Parts: sequence; structure tokens; C-alpha cells
Amino acid sequence: MKAKSTIALAVLALTAAAGAANAEDVYKIGISAGLTGYAATVDRAWRDGVEVAAEAINAKGGVMGRKIKVFVEDNRSEPQEAVTVYKKMISSDEVDVFVSGCVSAGNFAAAPLVVKAERPMVLCSILPQQPAQVKWAYSTLPPAGFEVRKRFEYLKEKTDIRKVAVLHDPTPYALLQKGVAEKVAAEYGLEVVAVEAYKQDDADLSVQLGKMQAAGAGAVIKIGLGGTTLTAAKNLKQLGSKMLLLTSLEDLAVFRPVAEVLGDQFFFVASPSQVSDQLADGPLKTEIGKFLAPWRAKYGDRDPNWASRGWDGVMLTVAAIEKAKSFQGPAVRDAIEGITGWQGTTGVYDFGPDQHQGITKNPLLLATIRNGKVEIVK
Repeated sequence: MKAKSTIALAVLALTAAAGAANAEDVYKIGISAGLTGYAATVDRAWRDGVEVAAEAINAKGGVMGRKIKVFVEDNRSEPQEAVTVYKKMISSDEVDVFVSGCVSAGNFAAAPLVVKAERPMVLCSILPQQPAQVKWAYSTLPPAGFEVRKRFEYLKEKTDIRKVAVLHDPTPYALLQKGVAEKVAAEYGLEVVAVEAYKQDDADLSVQLGKMQAAGAGAVIKIGLGGTTLTAAKNLKQLGSKMLLLTSLEDLAVFRPVAEVLGDQFFFVASPSQVSDQLADGPLKTEIGKFLAPWRAKYGDRDPNWASRGWDGVMLTVAAIEKAKSFQGPAVRDAIEGITGWQGTTGVYDFGPDQHQGITKNPLLLATIRNGKVEIVK
């Protein structure tokens, strides 16, 4: 009996050791994403981009000998749900880093948990507001002002419109853009004559648009994601309005039906990956190509915008691990902060102690859709 007990204990010890070794062979990425709710279109794409990047890294043997494993939880585009899923991934899944989606309010709400756990966050959203939380968070999102300024540049340089209206949802990123629009309009010779809010589930925006038209606006700067862009387009058509509709970054699947409704009244901010075939040869186009090859192989002609940012989130994390020669949260955090001149699919990232939103030069373009084809507006 004693011999059998000894053998059994030895087997258990070997099994435990093997389990520990296997755990150490995996680097765990956690994603809190709005797979349902208003952010579903963008966050599903972000998730898919993260997973494509992980597959590409794993196909090359992983990062410093470890394969990447991705854990995904749906926060339903709600802040409280985000807290719940972050807590699960920290305590149960024991993820090493968060490469989370675009629900800013959810990332804000969960930030204290992440800081306490000393896990870096590479986000699709804007950064948390508290300095202690910003320390652990990095964003792949261009500053809010870049989207606004790109639209204002077009109105100033290509149109006679000088009165504009702002239509925005209540999300933190949209509120940031609204504030920028009100602050910088005069720099472009523009006047904001109306500001109206809407909710992401609103089925009619005609009241807000009617007020804008009555105020003399020649263009609507719409700030926000989801199906309300098509709602706005249909309402403009019903009102017989000639106001231009200039919208935020979004999935092209949202924009195509809008273009069918409004035609040459519709313009949108585009990321480089959405118009890569029209870019000049260079480092940006090359980096987009590295992403598009596996993306197209898996998803065909699906819009690459948000997915390319998810790809950047993983590749930045991998670059930090290799720079730090460590998988530990504090070391990876410090290494991300030291990354500069790093070419991604959206632009060049330059991080630093006081710069955790890495894109500092505006890479965005203004585009439209003519005859079903996305075109950069020259």
C-alpha cells in the first residue's frame, strides 16, 4: 500500500508540475468588449482584429516562447457589466494584460480594479481620467480633436458653408469631440449654431435636425456610433434638407446604406486601413498590408478599420514584452511607455511618461462613397 501511495503522489506531483509549466507557456490577453449593445459593430471588429493578431504571433512561435491565449467577455456596452467581466478575467482567468474595446465608460469604471491588479491596458477607447489609472492605460485611438478637425478642414477649404451644427451621443468620446468642435470652430472660420444630443437607441432624430436646419446650419457634424447615422440620413431626406452630413469613424457596413440615401451630401472620417489601396507606398501602407493579408484570408472584404486597431494593440503589447524581456505587468507597462516611432496600421505611435495616447500626428482622412466605392476626398 505504501508503494502505491508513493506512486500516486508522484503522479499527482508530475501532473501539477506539468499544469504549472503549461500555464507559464501561455500569455493571456483579456478583452472587455461591447459585443452586444450600441458598440457591437466596432467592438466585434476590434475583438476579431485582436484574435487575428494573436493567431499571427502564435504561427511564428509566440512571444518569447509563449503562445498567446485570448479571453473575451461581453460587457453589453454597459459600464457596470464591464466591471463584472474585468473582475472575472482578473480573478478567474488570471489574464496578463487587457487589450479592451471601445466602450470608454466601461473601461473607466473597471480601471481601479486593473490598477490594483497591476495589469496594463491597451485600449480602443479614450483614457481614464485619474492619473493613477492613466498610468496603466494606453490608447490606440487618435485624439478626439483629430476627427473634428478633419471635417472642419474640408468645410473650410472645399465649401462655402460657415454655419455648422453638432449632433452627438452621450458617450465620453463623443462629449470630448463636441467640446473640441465648440472650441476650435472659429479657427476654421466656422460658427456652431446648434448643438443637439441623442441617445443610441433613438429611432427618430428629425426634431434635432429640424432645429439645426432652422438655425441655418449648412452641415451636421454627427458624433457617435451605430445605426443612428442611417436614421439621421433618412430624416434629412424626409425633411428635404440640403445640409451635409459629416460623421465619425465607423464601420463601412454602417456607411454604405447611408451613402445610398444621401449620395453626395454624405462624408465621413476614414482611417488609413479603410482606404489603403489609395495610399502612397511607404511604411504605413506596408504595415497595413501585414495586417490585411491574414485579415482578408479570414474575413474577405469586411471593413478592417477597428480590427486594425485591435491588431495594433496586440503588436504593441508584444513589442513591449520583447523590449522588457519580461511578461510581468509592471515591466510591460514601463516598456509600452518607452515605445516611440512605432509604425502601426493607423499611424505612428509615440508614447511617453506624459503621453499615453500614442498617435500624435493626424493620420485620418475624409472620404465618401460613390457608386459603392470608398473614395478619399481630395
